[in-house]
Amino acid sequence: MYKTNRSLLYPPPYGDLFPVLSALKDYAGLLRFHHYIKNLLIFIPLFFSLGFFNLRALAVSVLGFVVFSLLSSIVYVLNDIRDIEKDRLHPAKRLRPLASGRIPLRHARLTLGILAGALLVLVSLLGILENRLSTWAGAGLLALYLALNIGYSYGLKNIPLVDITILASGYVIRVLFGALIIGTSISVWLYLVITLGAYYLGLGKRRNEITDTGGGSETRAVMRFYSHNFLDKNMYMCQALCVVFYALWSIDAATVQRLHTGAFVYTIPLVLIILLKYSLIIEGASDGDPTSVVLHDKVLLLLCAVYVIWAFCIIYLNRSIP
Repeated sequence: MYKTNRSLLYPPPYGDLFPVLSALKDYAGLLRFHHYIKNLLIFIPLFFSLGFFNLRALAVSVLGFVVFSLLSSIVYVLNDIRDIEKDRLHPAKRLRPLASGRIPLRHARLTLGILAGALLVLVSLLGILENRLSTWAGAGLLALYLALNIGYSYGLKNIPLVDITILASGYVIRVLFGALIIGTSISVWLYLVITLGAYYLGLGKRRNEITDTGGGSETRAVMRFYSHNFLDKNMYMCQALCVVFYALWSIDAATVQRLHTGAFVYTIPLVLIILLKYSLIIEGASDGDPTSVVLHDKVLLLLCAVYVIWAFCIIYLNRSIP
């Protein structure tokens, strides 16, 4: 067969767009734009503190979302640079822009410098808008996230349980950061829900990596310490505890008093269904990556959307239900 010359089908200037669009797609993959969905956790404290319509708090949370997105991209680029040779041996990761060679290593390093500069500017702006950051607590959380992930890239990911703990800590740090920058706190029960949910996701990710790589340690040395049996038992223990802690949060007197409603108890079955649906997906052909699981299953996305809408109605539209 003959190959069609795109420049004949799409004369300039449209023909020149294809390399540009392809490059943009590669850089979006390098920065992991699709993983920014995790940074929506920053809005949880805002949402449950009745501050969603507080424009100042909302603006600070949005800026915090951008700051954490830049920071997470820095971590992803650092990790890709560090693991470029191992990624080339992985059945899926070898297709990443850096491992495949579509983005040169020097360009990745330049991108890293640009991201770091932009991050410093935005952190300074966040400190001006919300002076709680000037107490160094917010900056400390950002530094902790960066330090943990650098440690992860440089060897901690090869220590069993430590690797999963670092993966889980990223979710918890996001929520704590979101609470700190708007000057609120989260319930102890809600903190436990997020922590156990994060461990559930981390264990599930490792479970499916064993399936994808056949348990080999060529692409990830720590995999030789794990088994399906170990990961399954502990994953579902975390799932069960997550539902229990959510139930305790929903009936806690402090929650009812703060939100002026006890209606969240009726959302417990939906939370259980969401977790069961997630488990069903990762026991199939999924790679176990939380972002991919959520974004590629329409039913799971719908269930999550129903929960968010229901929770919004309970908190902001109807707080009279006993």
